[in-house]
Parts: sequence; C-alpha cells; structure tokens
Amino acid sequence: MSDIRPVLLVIGLFVAALGATMLIPVLVDWAAEGDAARADMLAFLASSVICMTLGAGMAAGAWGRVETITTRQGFLITTASWVTLVIAAALPLALGEGRLSVTDAFFEAMSGLTTTGSTVVTGLDTRPPGFLIWRSMLQWIGGIGVIIMAIAILPFLSVGGMQLFRLESSDKSDKVLPGADDLAASIFTLYVSMTAACFFLYWLFGMSAFDAVNHAMTTVATGGYSTKDSSFAYFVSAGVARGPIDVVAVVFMILGSLPFGLYILALRGKASAIFSDSQVKFFLSAAVVFTAIIAFRIISTLGYDVSGGIRTAAFNIVSIMTGTGYASANYNAWGPFALGFFFCVMFVGGCAGSTSCGLKIFRLQVAFSAVSVYIQKLSHPHRVTVARYNGRAIDESVFRSVLIFFFIYFTIFATVAVALSLFQLDPVTALSAAGTAIANVGPGLGDVVGPAGNFATLPAGAKWILSAAMLLGRLELFTVLVLFVPSFWVR
Repeated sequence: MSDIRPVLLVIGLFVAALGATMLIPVLVDWAAEGDAARADMLAFLASSVICMTLGAGMAAGAWGRVETITTRQGFLITTASWVTLVIAAALPLALGEGRLSVTDAFFEAMSGLTTTGSTVVTGLDTRPPGFLIWRSMLQWIGGIGVIIMAIAILPFLSVGGMQLFRLESSDKSDKVLPGADDLAASIFTLYVSMTAACFFLYWLFGMSAFDAVNHAMTTVATGGYSTKDSSFAYFVSAGVARGPIDVVAVVFMILGSLPFGLYILALRGKASAIFSDSQVKFFLSAAVVFTAIIAFRIISTLGYDVSGGIRTAAFNIVSIMTGTGYASANYNAWGPFALGFFFCVMFVGGCAGSTSCGLKIFRLQVAFSAVSVYIQKLSHPHRVTVARYNGRAIDESVFRSVLIFFFIYFTIFATVAVALSLFQLDPVTALSAAGTAIANVGPGLGDVVGPAGNFATLPAGAKWILSAAMLLGRLELFTVLVLFVPSFWVR
C-alpha cells in the first residue's frame, strides 16, 4: 500500500471518538449508587483516556487533507477500523466491575459493534447502568456504521453485488464519492430521529426511561442487546405484552431493516420510492408469510389464542429475520418444525442499506432471477431473456458477484460449524451458533445458545471463531477476505 496515511488518520479519529463516547457511561455510573457503579465508572474513565490519547496521537501523526480514498484503501480502512474499534470497546468491559476475560470482552464488543447480539454476560438485571448503556451504545454505533458502509462505501468496492446501489451509476472510477460526508450527515440525522421516536414510544407504553433508551438504541440498530437476562420476555407475559410494547418493537425492527437511502429520498419528496422498491415489497411480503406460518403452528398446536399467537409469532419472526435477536418466548419449546423454520429464517436478513444483516433480500432476488433465466434458456435456447431488478437489467458482473457471495457465505458457515464441533458441541449448538454468527442474528437454537441460553459456557476457542465469523458476516465477507490475497498488497 503506497499511502497508508489516510488509513491511520481515519482509524485514529474513530478510536478517539469512541474514547470520547465512553464518557457517557462514566456519567451514568456517576449518577448511580453503589460500589459496583463506582468501580465501573473508573474503568470507563481510564479506558476513555487511553483511547482518546492513542487515537489522537495516531491521527496527529497522519494528519493532512484526504481528497479521496481509493478502493484499496477503502478495503483496508473498513476492516482495520472495525477490528481496532472492537479492541478499544472491549477495554472497559475487561477493566470494569464485571472483570470479563480478554476473550469474553472481545466477544461481547464484537457482538455489539457488529449488531449480532450474542452475549456471554449473565446477571444483566443487576449490572451497573454504565455497563448496560455501553453495550447498547456499541450496537447503536455499529448500526449507523453499517448503514454508512453499505450506502457510501461497499457499492464502490463492488462487494457481493452491492454495486447495484451506487449513488451515481455513471461513475466508473475506483474512488469513493467525495459527497459521502453529506450523505452520512443525512443518515445520522434520520437515525437519531428514529431512535428518539422509538424511545418515546417505549417510555410512553410502560418501559422505564433507562430501559427505553437502551432498547431504542438496540431496536433501531437491529442489535438485540437487552438490559434483562430474559430479553424482551421480561416485558411480555404469556404472549400478552404490557401494552403495545411488542408492536412498537416490531415496527422499529422493520424500519431499521429497510433501506435508509429510500428514507432520504422520501424526505426529499419521493415518498413513492419506498413502496415501489421491489426489495422492500419482497421483504415485507416474506415477513407476513413467515409470521402466518408460525402463528398458525403455535395457535393450532400450542394453545395460543389468535391475538397472542399472531403477536408472538410476528415479534419473534421479525426479530430473527432482521437479525435483531430479541426473544419474547422460548421458541425452543415450539417443536422441531419451528426450530428448523427459525434456522432457515435467520439467514434471510433485511434490505441492503439498512442496519440489518444476513444474506440480504436483494441477493435472494438476484439469485431467483438467475435461476429463472437459466430455466427459461433451457426450455427456449434461442430466446433472449434479460433478468431485471427494480426495472433495471442486471449486469453479468452482478450475477457473478452475488452467486459467488452465496457460495463463499455457505462455505464459511459450514467451515465454522465443523470447527465448532471440534469443541465437542452438539450438532444443534454448532450449526445454530455458526449460523447466528455469520448472519449476525444473536441467539441460536438449543439449550446452550438458544433464546433461553447464553454463549458464556462455550470454550474460549469457540468464542474466537465466532468472533471472526461475526466480523466476516457484518463486513460482507469479501471486504475481509481480500486482505488475505497476496496480490492485494502488490501495487
């Protein structure tokens, strides 16, 4: 890499900014009572000073105007900044009252920033408030980072078919658009407004202000961290929520999973852009169908009433499909069919340009189009068939990119599952843990890592493997894998 200065500059600024945000848990713990909160406050204060000092020093050493960022620098900045921020975010978790091990602190921070939601922490109900707010902040920060990465960076790196979403289709250069800062500002304003609205509704319908703040951040970010060991089940009893809190969660999980670029177009007077987008229609239709299937199952076999069954099914399906990972019920008890169904749904994901994860809806659409075109060519060899997405012809490079993404995605999933089985994990735990990590969902299936379980009991080696899988899944695989190709480093 001929010029690594922009990389160091960006990473340094990110670390310093993250260090500054650690002052928020400091203030939260300072306002609380008890020795645990005081110990936690000191850990966040020390971590803040360390991160701001190191980050500012790195940025100062690489200071200078950056006109643009090349594709090569874009790949390196994306992966290196994410890993560096995870290390920085883990620092107060290891130094604080909880005294998490290095492995557990790294796992928890990785799960937070990638908005996965898997956790190794128990006793959340009694943890210091600064610790809880920090976990939620990590997911909120990770969510906005994912949106900006998906809209302003990945399309220009042509990762996994994301070139479909270039803001300017006529741009053929290898530079990230200079106007990305304006786009980021618009997205940030929208993201904050959506979080504030979610907080207000949670608070209005019965959550405490503290719980509402935490859950608003992790709902809009489709992250799933909760302030309660029982997750959202704390606010729901026997399928009946305390007011419409579960409905609010479903609405904002869906909003967080729709393309933020379309929201910006809607605010600029093109409201029809959201409802005419094929990706949005596919996503909403899939959510309705999946909910109907599970609702019918639990109403007919488990004795749920119609209203409670629909609400319970909708909440848990949307939570898993969007990768949020909240649980309002232990769906492990719903039988083999439900477990298999949830396992498949966790890979679906939301829309491109959202906080959601998984394969993404547009890739499923492109894959279906590829299969359809292939079948039509088999039956009519001389017929000219053009696959389309949102009314536009799909370029051959997009087909190839998406299909390769599918192949690599499930190859990595299988590899992670096999690697986890080496730690004597049962098949359900190994498969679901691998799936939930690569799809950034949160809870897996079974008694160990399921909605009623926790990742704390997994061996340290398994946690490091899952941390790597979370990063790969969140950064769309190739953003990380390209760094291991020797030719990448040769100009």
